[in-house]
Amino acid sequence: MDKEFVEQMRVKLEEQKKTILESLAAQNADYKKIVESGDATGDVIDVASDVIDGQLLESLGTQDANRLQQIKNALDRIKQGKYGLCLKCGKEIPRERLETLPYAFMCVDCKTHDERRNR
Repeated sequence: MDKEFVEQMRVKLEEQKKTILESLAAQNADYKKIVESGDATGDVIDVASDVIDGQLLESLGTQDANRLQQIKNALDRIKQGKYGLCLKCGKEIPRERLETLPYAFMCVDCKTHDERRNR
């Protein structure tokens, strides 16, 4: 991997990290509002809706948290000089894949094999 491309990906990863952290903070605030505004006198449908909204926010938070960890791992690989190398087979991950998914840690072949095995 050339240094210029890796630097571009580092900047992209840092931007994604910032976006996720801002999103998690906003979701946490939204979730607190739902919980704090919920009272026993509310309509049953409203209460159910609030519960569903809370579960959705929690689910999105989990997905964002997982993606945040993958981004942190990719930034660590950049620091170690191992960014862009498949963790499974050691081959270089195609630039197109990294441009689309900058925190990818496996090449397409290994990821496909891994997904099939986990079905």
